[in-house]
Amino acid sequence: MRRLLAVLLILGFLLAGCGGNVDTDNQFVVGMECDYAPFNWTALEQGEHGIAISGGGYADGYDVMIAQKIADSLGKELVIKKIAWEGLQPALEANDIDAIIAGMTANPDREMNGDFTTPYYESEMVMIVRKADALDREAHLTDFSGKNVVGQIGTNYDDIIDQIPGVNHHTPLKTYPLMIYALQTGEVDAITAELPVAIGATQANDDLAIVYFEDGYGFDIDTTVSICLKEGTRDGDFFKAVQSVLDAISEDDRVNMMLDATNRQPSSEE
Repeated sequence: MRRLLAVLLILGFLLAGCGGNVDTDNQFVVGMECDYAPFNWTALEQGEHGIAISGGGYADGYDVMIAQKIADSLGKELVIKKIAWEGLQPALEANDIDAIIAGMTANPDREMNGDFTTPYYESEMVMIVRKADALDREAHLTDFSGKNVVGQIGTNYDDIIDQIPGVNHHTPLKTYPLMIYALQTGEVDAITAELPVAIGATQANDDLAIVYFEDGYGFDIDTTVSICLKEGTRDGDFFKAVQSVLDAISEDDRVNMMLDATNRQPSSEE
């Protein structure tokens, strides 16, 4: 009987170790789409910064580089979970991940379900168009009146489209690759993008171009991105440790890391 109880106890401990929650003692588990280059993408080969992800492939990009700095500072192994955009905050709430590092901008709705660090990157909002439709000057929002414009579902970059007078607000799409395909095939005329994403997209697709806005005539939007940690943790040691790592990364280092990620991101063929 004692031997049977011992076996059952051992099995219980083993099964407990197979649960879905994160192992916060040894791992820093981060959720991201792995589909939003140059912030994050899925690579076929590991490369210098790649982290293996479940189901095959390697997560890479600026977000991965930031996550690695945090993991190293915490003395933990970095684990990346590839999660669809709309599933990121639910995964955080369920303790399936420790943090969201996915080019996410803090807003009132998201702050109801998570605590955000200070920004780890800031850019500007532009448009991506087909090269044949590129402008030879800085744009005004009115240049896109009557155009079919698309954004990514569930993001600020879809919400802002209605700032364009008379725009044809196309049904938002789930991922950036789908948006780029819609642009290339003529389904839409333009897509909203943060500048690093636009630079990466045009480098990977030579049939596309960036449209910049003249000061005061573009979108009214917050273009910072921050790390989202579990709601209610702001005053805790873990949040403060993550914030401390971000505070130690200089602006020059952030710019150089983004340039590195933009230059390394896969082409459209890959």
